[in-house]
Amino acid sequence: MKYPVFKDLILFEDDNHIVVNKPPFVASLDERGGSGEVNILRLAKQYSEDAQVCHRLDKETSGAIIIAKNPEAYRSVSMQFEKRKVKKTYHAVVDGQYTFNELFIDLPILNDGNRSVTIDRKEGKRAETIFNSIKFYKHYTLVECRPITGRMHQIRIHLATQRAAICGDTLYKGKPVFLSSIKKGYRIAKDDEEQPIMKRFALHAKHVIFKGLDDKDIEVEAPYPKDYATLIKLLDKFDS
Repeated sequence: MKYPVFKDLILFEDDNHIVVNKPPFVASLDERGGSGEVNILRLAKQYSEDAQVCHRLDKETSGAIIIAKNPEAYRSVSMQFEKRKVKKTYHAVVDGQYTFNELFIDLPILNDGNRSVTIDRKEGKRAETIFNSIKFYKHYTLVECRPITGRMHQIRIHLATQRAAICGDTLYKGKPVFLSSIKKGYRIAKDDEEQPIMKRFALHAKHVIFKGLDDKDIEVEAPYPKDYATLIKLLDKFDS
């Protein structure tokens, strides 16, 4: 895999913060067992030595991630996350047609330390997400997701509870999108195996708002990466 140039990922920078557009398949932080893989934290530290990543995105999830350049900024953003003051918006493509209008999901999540999480009303930690349908296709829906809390896999499992699994999210029974399923008359060569349009689940951290040290709002939007943009383009063309 070709590693990204950190400078190319920067969407916003001031004296205290950097917001980058995290590419898919790059971890936010060092993973358990320290595989030595390049991740956003390591790239950020090469760019600014005191850099700290303020929150994490799943490895497959792309989009806006906030990095603090000094301890004061890190404390400030961490407190904003703790007090649920950071406003985050994600886009997800789900399998099927769903009309979500400010749908509020309040289902507690239990993280048992494994790769997946479960809904557990007794032992789980509070988890809240608001969902809105943005665009309808024949077979899919583009959904805006606004997590209020920040639990592991929160958006993914909350959508799965609505039988609206994110495309390609096999962990929560989401099926990948194949061109043959949306393009009439699409044929693949006899010996070829068709690859999905996106080789990951279709979740992108689109927009973030937080306060700088001067108490002014910092608002950043992260464009779709190439694979996500391609999926939307093909759905627009063949499935709308």
